[in-house]
Amino acid sequence: MPERPVLVVGFVTPVLLALTGVEPDGSVVLVEEPDVVRKRDLRAKLAGSALVRELVEWEHTRPGAADEFHAAHPDLDPVAVIPLIEYATPFAARLAERYGVPGAGLGAALVLRDKAVLRRVSAAAGLANPESVTVTSPADVRAFQRAHPGPVVLKPANRQAAVGTQIVHDPADIEQAWANCLEQDEGIFVPDRPMELRMLAERYVPGAEYSVEMLVRGGEQLFANVTGKQLYPGPRPVELAHIVPADIPDELTSTLAGVTRRLLAAVGFADGIVHCEWIVGDDGVPYLVECAGRIAGDGIMEIIDHAYPVKLLRTYFAVMRGETPPPLPTRATGGAAVRFVPMEPGVIGAVAGLEEARRVAGVFLVDLQVGPGHRFAGLRSSWDRAGLVMAEADSPAEALQRAEKAAGLVRIETRPE
Repeated sequence: MPERPVLVVGFVTPVLLALTGVEPDGSVVLVEEPDVVRKRDLRAKLAGSALVRELVEWEHTRPGAADEFHAAHPDLDPVAVIPLIEYATPFAARLAERYGVPGAGLGAALVLRDKAVLRRVSAAAGLANPESVTVTSPADVRAFQRAHPGPVVLKPANRQAAVGTQIVHDPADIEQAWANCLEQDEGIFVPDRPMELRMLAERYVPGAEYSVEMLVRGGEQLFANVTGKQLYPGPRPVELAHIVPADIPDELTSTLAGVTRRLLAAVGFADGIVHCEWIVGDDGVPYLVECAGRIAGDGIMEIIDHAYPVKLLRTYFAVMRGETPPPLPTRATGGAAVRFVPMEPGVIGAVAGLEEARRVAGVFLVDLQVGPGHRFAGLRSSWDRAGLVMAEADSPAEALQRAEKAAGLVRIETRPE
């Protein structure tokens, strides 16, 4: 009798690599959109995988997809259902309900997937949100900015990776910003069929940005980390660096974990991990940006493992299998950081400095996603970043310094189009 599988929804290379050799061979059934399987050539990539037992092509972002899947695979009997990508969270939550295994709960997953709904629910729970309104045209954005003078954040209510998000300062720029924000192409990472788009205009809140990565079971916190952020300059709020743990007073760490617990209680999140983003305004109040009911991307899970005595991804999988983990650490024992490698728009002619970057003390990963011939039109979302460096040290500040030094050694030479 084969072991009950772990049903993983969404292909994320670093996660599957991290689990290979840790989870039993052949223990994973992977579900992914047919278009994504084709565009990313996943059948070829997974042909020699010891971890993945089966790849099931399924249009998991369609309404009713989870119930349809359960009806087609009633005897699959997974021990866990785990979403690895943003767009898979409602499907995974509903499928967990149908198979009777731990999960976020469909209601919670749907609230977290829609930023406009999340604003209403969290505000009703007394959590601070920037003023926000659904908009359908540049005229709506202009009306919002007249009512709320100052910079406006224009963003989709139902996208990921900062896709389509822009900060608008001048009302004269609203028309062009609207056109820019409607560019929603996520390429090989999403199906080809159109996705419904809903846009929000929000008051820009200046302040320091953080995320809280929290593992919960039965709605109760098992582990929490606060990550510090740095953003690229300019109108696109794309992250340049992540620092773990955030180099902040214990009181603020406790406050950010507390508001995240209140948010999860408000939406009814049951089992899983969340990645909740906050801006601490000049008034000292944490304002909710958004919250994802899935693991954090951008290497945050990896640097948590280097800063804390924990293997968070493995522990998350254990919780989703219904297991009780041992007590998890409440404090980091060191620091770790991710720093993204900058590049100028144009066509890449050459890349140099990778080995020098890898030799910097504390650096444990240098990963570049681009090479000669790659065309870069400018930073629009997280998908456009060229690569990253990860480093560890005795403190978060030193880890960031090491990552910045290594990233500065990577030279991406570009020429104009």
